[in-house]
Amino acid sequence: MFVAKNRELFAINANVHNFPTRSHNDLHLPNANLSVFKKGVYFSGVKVFNNLPADLKQTSHNIYKFQKALKRFLLDNAFYSLEEYYNWKENVSS
Repeated sequence: MFVAKNRELFAINANVHNFPTRSHNDLHLPNANLSVFKKGVYFSGVKVFNNLPADLKQTSHNIYKFQKALKRFLLDNAFYSLEEYYNWKENVSS
């Protein structure tokens, strides 16, 4: 919710580089050397947000719709760890 409410704080990959990649619409993950920063909401929020399904990320401009869709997504999948959440796309495609 932090990332969706504060979209102006984050850059999109297409604005950072001009290469047409699969993740050009994702948020740019900032460079981080400290583990404290990597555990913070600014870094981990972008990482979690980028792993959301594309249709859910597109609703992030409307906070109310995003919140309802995010709640439904989390209730339907019931992730027990961040590793399980980060690997859910691999399990869906297979």
